[in-house]
Amino acid sequence: MSETTATPLRLVRSHWVADTLQVPPGTRVVLSGWVQRRRDLGSIVFVDLRDRTGLIQLVFDRAKGTPEAAMKLADSLRSEYVVSVAGAVVRRDPHTVNPNIATGEIELDVADAELVNAAKHPPFAIEDDADVDEAVRLRYRYLDLRRPQMQSVLALRHRVFRSFRDFLDRHGFVEVETPILTKSTPEGARDYVVPSRLQPGSFYALPQSPQLFKQLLMVAGLERYYQIARCFRDEDLRADRQPEFTQLDIETSFLPMDGLLSLMEEMFVHVFREVLGVELATPFQRLTYREAMERYGSDKPDLRFGLELADVGALVAGTEFRVFQDALAKGGVVKAIRAPGCAGWTRKQLDDLNAFAAGFGLKGFAPVALQEDGLKSPIAKFFAPAQLEAVAQAAGAERGDLLLLAAGPRKTVLQALGALRLKLGQQLNLIREDEYRFLWVVDFPLFAFDEELGRWMAEHHPFTMPRWEDIDKMESDPGAVRAQAYDMVLNGYELASGSMRIYRRDIQERMFAVLGFTPEEARDKFGFLLDAFEYGTPPHGGIAFGVDRLVMLMGGRKSLREVIAFPKTASGSDVMMGAPSEISQEQLDTLQIALKPQRPSVPSAPVRPAR
Repeated sequence: MSETTATPLRLVRSHWVADTLQVPPGTRVVLSGWVQRRRDLGSIVFVDLRDRTGLIQLVFDRAKGTPEAAMKLADSLRSEYVVSVAGAVVRRDPHTVNPNIATGEIELDVADAELVNAAKHPPFAIEDDADVDEAVRLRYRYLDLRRPQMQSVLALRHRVFRSFRDFLDRHGFVEVETPILTKSTPEGARDYVVPSRLQPGSFYALPQSPQLFKQLLMVAGLERYYQIARCFRDEDLRADRQPEFTQLDIETSFLPMDGLLSLMEEMFVHVFREVLGVELATPFQRLTYREAMERYGSDKPDLRFGLELADVGALVAGTEFRVFQDALAKGGVVKAIRAPGCAGWTRKQLDDLNAFAAGFGLKGFAPVALQEDGLKSPIAKFFAPAQLEAVAQAAGAERGDLLLLAAGPRKTVLQALGALRLKLGQQLNLIREDEYRFLWVVDFPLFAFDEELGRWMAEHHPFTMPRWEDIDKMESDPGAVRAQAYDMVLNGYELASGSMRIYRRDIQERMFAVLGFTPEEARDKFGFLLDAFEYGTPPHGGIAFGVDRLVMLMGGRKSLREVIAFPKTASGSDVMMGAPSEISQEQLDTLQIALKPQRPSVPSAPVRPAR
């Protein structure tokens, strides 16, 4: 591009493209935006102009009086040039109406035009249906975000935030920002740490959540707090996970669990009505953690389809089939799930299922095909016909269905059948994509035993209140203690996690002791919290919603990267900015940090994520 003399913008926007739908024909407007495409018919040039609100056709026509300077500019325009144009909004001739765009019945007769900025040819077409590798899209994210689909999802995100804020403001919540540079504390995922220049050898941590600060705000008497908070976790990534993410963080005082859950349901009814025009039915279904696992093999089941698991251990007890015998003798389970209409599956399809089972540590699924002429199964010889019929009936199977049985340790079987249930739901098109099924999962275990570390870990976090009736079991039988914790699940995704909090010092100290903290360690890490509990702490509880995941589900997207303006890749990299990157030796010296020579990486021990 040749150098030009800088001048002020001559044509200043008066309307957005979408506004042109509301103005009377003949109204003069000034529009600004990007050239989507240009079509040259000789004496007439058509240009599609795009701004954030839509697309409109511009008409440069000498015969209708378009000035020569504007015509000359039209001849030079290319895709993604930035222009401002002035002219009259007019109705199109009926035979030129474009039903594919909102402004398809109107166009702009250009009377004046100004080139604001030229553009290089983009590396991909700025269109929703362009077939572009995601790596290229992320490298040129500023161009990818011009696509109407991406603009739409960011607008959806904005409306969701605004709707949350409106609701919470009306219900007495106060928005408070909490620190980003804070103290590293245990019992969560890995922290991102930031070295301190002023205190050499000391480090801040970026917050995994505002958990401790929001509890201290309850101690401070704020009573109802919320924050749309940025959070950071240094953990392995998936399609529904990013190293930095946004959550709607909420905490309340003097509100029992049932009241909090009902208020959150009311909030989601408001948000879905305001943003999507969708009416949600309340109250949301509730399942205990144990019920969810036993019936669906998951603590975040997708309820848009059935296929519940059936416990058939009692029906097959005493069988001569050794796999079932061994599982039950060792305290395991035998569970069944039906695959509707799949009685005719081939040997290859059944072999694929067994390979799938092996990924969970199972020897395989035992298939029973309910065919019209009877039950067919490689394990049929070990059972009386009535016995298999009873198993099929318990699983709700009918003629034409395939029954799949799994035996082994309870946890292994539930995980395998839970995953198989989702696989069948997707493969057999049983899931209604236009449905929103909310669920509360409650009564989680307070503790989980980590075999590798040889100690109890907090299932959610160490500030969760036990069920009152289970408190006396904390030391004697930690695995039997239930938490006053709850997850909100939407369509098979954990959307939120929360709990009623410990607000008494004696209970919090007992919690730390079960988790293996010495009094000195507890004091070092959490002394500020223990001290605060001695100054009149109200009963309180809260919840945190994954806003990125919520927008992903509301927008019908499959990946968090589709709903975040500038996301990271699966390796945690920002390919546009080139982050993370090395820093200069001068910066390292200022921070008094010396880097060790790199060694071959060794897989690290798994870290339980904070919840």
